[in-house]
Amino acid sequence: MPAPLESDLLRSFLAVCETGSLTAAAGRVGRTQSALSMQIKRLEEVVGTPLFERQPRGVVPTAAGRQLSGYARRVVDLLEVAGAALRTADCAGPVRIGVPVEFSDTALANALVRFGDLHPGAEVTVVSDYSSPLRDRFDRRELEIAILYQRPETAAGEILRVEPTVWVTSERYQQHLKRPLPVASYFGSRWCQDHMIGSLRRNGTDYRIAFECDTTMGFLSAVRAGLAVVALTRSVVPEGCRELTAEDGFPTVDLSALVMLRSAAAGPVAQRLADLVSRVFHEGTN
Repeated sequence: MPAPLESDLLRSFLAVCETGSLTAAAGRVGRTQSALSMQIKRLEEVVGTPLFERQPRGVVPTAAGRQLSGYARRVVDLLEVAGAALRTADCAGPVRIGVPVEFSDTALANALVRFGDLHPGAEVTVVSDYSSPLRDRFDRRELEIAILYQRPETAAGEILRVEPTVWVTSERYQQHLKRPLPVASYFGSRWCQDHMIGSLRRNGTDYRIAFECDTTMGFLSAVRAGLAVVALTRSVVPEGCRELTAEDGFPTVDLSALVMLRSAAAGPVAQRLADLVSRVFHEGTN
């Protein structure tokens, strides 16, 4: 009789698939790299075929590894659902989380839906807004969790990631080739003047304001439609658009830290939701 596929081996296998690195995967599952390597070797012996191949920048799944990953994910998810069902007594009730508006259609949103599936007794309310009002709501104890942008050098809270703000153009309309450069700007924004427009002036780029709005969704619409180039954090560059690099003549605008704040009075449901959010970002799935 073939040896069974142990859930612990499958979790380690998925960690390697998702990180592409034995070192990073070992840190995620709380094992040494040698112990993790032994787990992968054991799993390969069970299935009778190599699951990974080495490349210059890490490891990637073989054809068999890719096939196994789908089954492994379903098994691990089912185990999590089963475990959550047994823990619903201490993971029930309302929880309020504030998220940046540009994350309304990302893996973070999918994770929030998944949290509700895992914990049916949890009543999640999502507040989508900008960093300043989210911080105000958190300080007024209207939110148990707040995800917002801060300056990296003064960031307070759990840093989920630090990423650049970059110039973005439509791949179809190529507005970045025009001069004066058509750019989008927020109404009365000090950040736009100091950082966005400031970067163009420092670079000696002739520009004009071609689109004004007060929402990030407006920026996304403007660049998709070819009305203007816009400045966005790298992770939210929309489909059909691309980042403009120094080779295109566009230096990075600035750096932003995405930070999560947790209320000191948060109960079990809020703590578990915050832990899930942390995993989403640190595992690079958003």
